[in-house]
Amino acid sequence: MLMPAAKQWERRWSMNPFVFFVGCARSGTTLLQRIVNAHPQIAVLPEMDWITDCFHDGETWLGREGRVTREQAAELAAHKRFRQFEVSREELLGLLGSDEPVPYVVFLCGLFVLYGKIKGKPLVGSKTPAYVSRIPALHAVWPEAKFIHLIRDGRDVCLSVLNWDHADRTAGRHATWAEDPVSTAALWWERKVRRGRQGGRTLGPDLYYEVRYEHLIARPAEECAKLCAFLGVPYDEGTLRFHNSVPPAHQETHPWRPITPGLRDWQTQMPAADLEGFEAAAGGLLDELGYARAFPSPSPDRQEHAALMRDLFTRDARATTRRTPRLVR
Repeated sequence: MLMPAAKQWERRWSMNPFVFFVGCARSGTTLLQRIVNAHPQIAVLPEMDWITDCFHDGETWLGREGRVTREQAAELAAHKRFRQFEVSREELLGLLGSDEPVPYVVFLCGLFVLYGKIKGKPLVGSKTPAYVSRIPALHAVWPEAKFIHLIRDGRDVCLSVLNWDHADRTAGRHATWAEDPVSTAALWWERKVRRGRQGGRTLGPDLYYEVRYEHLIARPAEECAKLCAFLGVPYDEGTLRFHNSVPPAHQETHPWRPITPGLRDWQTQMPAADLEGFEAAAGGLLDELGYARAFPSPSPDRQEHAALMRDLFTRDARATTRRTPRLVR
């Protein structure tokens, strides 16, 4: 006997958060968000680490004992980034039901469901690249959620970061950036990708899936079909026409540009000295991922410098592991 449509949607909403899209910043996660968000069954929330971070208890991330007060919910609603969620202040405060604080895991689940209902879609995910380092913590809280890890050739990621106005939010926040931004970007990319793979592979293939940016760009229909199969939803060709949801004048601007190969190409855009420096620092991961190197054997001087940068970067990363920010009152 078939389940009534209303019951099917109710069951699906109970699965939220359904999926997290993660990856090193500048790897194409916004493009992936646009593609999946165009699916008729899936809505993808904007980045939400600024919300979950404010529920850090000082020692463990997203602990189960925390509570959200009406005051905290009001602060979230007043935050300048909250308008991206297309949720009204009244709707957000309505998740508390009364003046009594609610567990923030329940609060966050309610936010996912609310967003899905606003969009008219039963499954809701989040595109938050920073969660690539938090897969085990997220899994502990939501053991049925799926994770899609987008991986891009680190040399193209490096090109993007070097030409980004907000590099200081990512690789540029490390002390080694001033001395050697290329090696810093290489080590930062390596750290993010390795942490994501290590955390994800403990979950198994039913919950963790890796997508290569290069494959997505070269074979979008094939890769999207595989992605839908992993998510357990039917493939929909409309996912590749995500750009049609905005006026034509916006379709050639990031992030609404159609799937376009060659936007970053380390083979033609990266100076040889930078290439050798990057590969000396993170060539091991390039090899593991199957990306061909331009310098299979960097010079001894490059290798020595890369080893020094790795030591400095590692110490800096440990010392500056950011303490979770609180919302400004």
